[in-house]
Amino acid sequence: MATSVREEIRVGQLAIRFLVEGEESGGSVAMFEFDVPAGMSVAAGHSHDGYEETIYGLEGVLTWTVEGTPIEVGPGDVLLVPRGAVHQFDNTSGEDARALAVVTPGILGPGYFREVAAILDDAAGGPPDFEALGEVMRRNGLTCAD
Repeated sequence: MATSVREEIRVGQLAIRFLVEGEESGGSVAMFEFDVPAGMSVAAGHSHDGYEETIYGLEGVLTWTVEGTPIEVGPGDVLLVPRGAVHQFDNTSGEDARALAVVTPGILGPGYFREVAAILDDAAGGPPDFEALGEVMRRNGLTCAD
């Protein structure tokens, strides 16, 4: 069954587009593409307790830090982030980056990103409600490392 790209979800400057949602795959996989502007630091250190995340570089270079080790992921590069591994990513380059994320099993969905975006929007540029962010993370299988 062919599907088309759905809505673009904006979390700050990060843009996320789901290609496959878990319900479409019987829960086996979710897949989304995401854009990271040049110079942007994204995602505080966190881990996934219920799924692996595989990253495939499409454009530009993202620097992923997995368990304290920096790893550059550019076009055609693949990175597997195992369950429980603390990780984060940044775009320290001078060009925008785009990557594909494959989540197995497919338990992370667009609802997570929509909820995070709403919390950040409510903060209006100020500090977000960290307690609310932590709750959204926990409900979606993520654990904040900080």
